[in-house]
Amino acid sequence: MKRAVSVSIGSSRRDKTVEIELLGERVSIERIGTDGDMEKAARLYQELDGKVDAFGVGGADLGALVDGKFYPFHSVQPMVRFVEKTPLVDGGGLKNTLENKAPGFLDEKIGDYLQEKGRKVLVTVGVDRWGLSKSFVEAGYETVFGDLMFALGVPIAIRTLGGLRFLAKLMIPIVTRFPFEWLYPTGEKQDVRTPKYEKYYQWATVIAGDCHYVKSHMPDDMQGKVIVTNTTTPEDVELFKRLGVKYLVTTTPVLEGRSFGTNMMEAALVAISGKGRPLTWEEYSELLDQLNFEPQLQELK
Repeated sequence: MKRAVSVSIGSSRRDKTVEIELLGERVSIERIGTDGDMEKAARLYQELDGKVDAFGVGGADLGALVDGKFYPFHSVQPMVRFVEKTPLVDGGGLKNTLENKAPGFLDEKIGDYLQEKGRKVLVTVGVDRWGLSKSFVEAGYETVFGDLMFALGVPIAIRTLGGLRFLAKLMIPIVTRFPFEWLYPTGEKQDVRTPKYEKYYQWATVIAGDCHYVKSHMPDDMQGKVIVTNTTTPEDVELFKRLGVKYLVTTTPVLEGRSFGTNMMEAALVAISGKGRPLTWEEYSELLDQLNFEPQLQELK
């Protein structure tokens, strides 16, 4: 059996292991959280290097890919310094292949609802999901990108892809040198919700992006909203339902009641490919087509 392991600096309470079959191959996919401890994560990578078929980097990104240029997160690199044998991925391949299908999927499944409520999307951090951001713009959505709000705490909305591109080129060379926990909730901080920026949540029909960012400032009133995200637990789904979310779209498959992160599913694809290396975007797309992977829709309310 193939084995793919996501070592995450997120909460260990979200750990999960499942065995699935992909294209005739049995693969164990396993998430191990270290509660924000990057050095513990580094030691886990060291311990498992060469003993598993693929690693996912969970709760962090190795860098940001914007308009074809890769900007490494310098504070994350030491966490993977011991990895020498096992292929290592952070979900970037799926973010720029599988997630691009989300706007078209929404139109196919709930197009009438979106026409009624307005094709307006809040992407919590657009630079983190450039492919998703670009695909919403190309699908004709009104957009607000919350990068300054959700990553830096600056209450300024960005409304165009050009503005997001300008911000990225200006700020990313700087912010990628910040400690990663300044930019993204890690460990127990992932369970904290502080309602904020409510006018943007209420303006949007669709709130899209990383689940931790979506939840971090989510207001108590989410009646009729559509959330497009991944890495949801049953507790996340219950929270969305309680606050009034109407539709939940996960861009990765729901397995045993939860959807795993793009890094985990990407590691699973690398494991079953048997190539011993990260795949190209074309190879990911080919595998996704063979597996018939597409976003999944749950009606909550």
